Amino acid sequence: MTDEWRGWREAAQAALYGDEGFYRSPVRSPEGPAGHFRTSVHASPLFATAVARLLTGIARELNTGTVALVDVGAGRGELLTGVLDAVPEELDVAPYAVEVAARPPDLDPRIEWCAEPPAGVTGLLFANEWLDNVPVEVAEADAESVPRYVRVRTSDGAERLGDAVTGADAAWLERWWPLSAPGERAEIGRPRDTAWARTVGSLTAGLAVAVDYTHVRGARPPFGTLTGFRGGREVRPVPDGSCDLTAHVALDACAAAVAEAGIDASTELTDQRAVLRRLGVGGDRPPLSLATTDPAGYVRAFAAAGEAAELTARGGLGDFGWLLHRVGLPEPG
Repeated sequence: MTDEWRGWREAAQAALYGDEGFYRSPVRSPEGPAGHFRTSVHASPLFATAVARLLTGIARELNTGTVALVDVGAGRGELLTGVLDAVPEELDVAPYAVEVAARPPDLDPRIEWCAEPPAGVTGLLFANEWLDNVPVEVAEADAESVPRYVRVRTSDGAERLGDAVTGADAAWLERWWPLSAPGERAEIGRPRDTAWARTVGSLTAGLAVAVDYTHVRGARPPFGTLTGFRGGREVRPVPDGSCDLTAHVALDACAAAVAEAGIDASTELTDQRAVLRRLGVGGDRPPLSLATTDPAGYVRAFAAAGEAAELTARGGLGDFGWLLHRVGLPEPG
């Protein structure tokens, strides 16, 4: 990569998704995302089981035995593999993995590998930690509190301020993440809004879900959230292709974008703890009496409770935002 100053969106796009980018290069990241950060999918098979229950419930609402499962940002297909193992045998699932990396050689042949979400499907569209990797511009308020684009040097991550933010980006900041004091920073989430509305629009009927690190207007972090991950550790964000680049998602803005795109959908913005509890992942320990009557069952239940507790923990995975859009379905009772 050339040693030049770029806006963060352009720099991150090349660093993550260019020919030698972090998500495309088998040399830079042969093990895929799982080698660099731990998502709920990697934390426990209970997560895939919960998604399988969600998919089964949608099939029931649609009154169909055949549904699509579209995993956007599928990594190496871990979630799809887990869901296919967990769904009832009588449910016919058409699985799609939407991913820029090459298809893993040992993936279940039922899974269709594609670069874009298929259009016109019915079922469940699921995007787990995808939107945080959609590159965005970074803005910082200068000494006069004027928001300016942050420019970054690709070789070492050094930054300097560029032009003032104007046009649609300025309008987005004013609406969703206003900067009021020198040094305050924001990630301009407009590309994510557009990407999510387009993705939800690919669904004819069913449920679209985005799960991600999130914040909402009125509680934005004053200095932004841009960071990097490499080998399981958080690192300084440098757009040279050597690390993941991520920033938390303004899911409230994404929700509004879907409505403004004219998509007929009811919307819920909540957290992972609430949704997983609805899906039977609660983290309650088994009764001690089970250890006497069924020791092996107690050990299994105790381990599952620990995994469920991690998935729903306050201050951890349980705080992840869940944005749900019911497309072509009645309001839940």
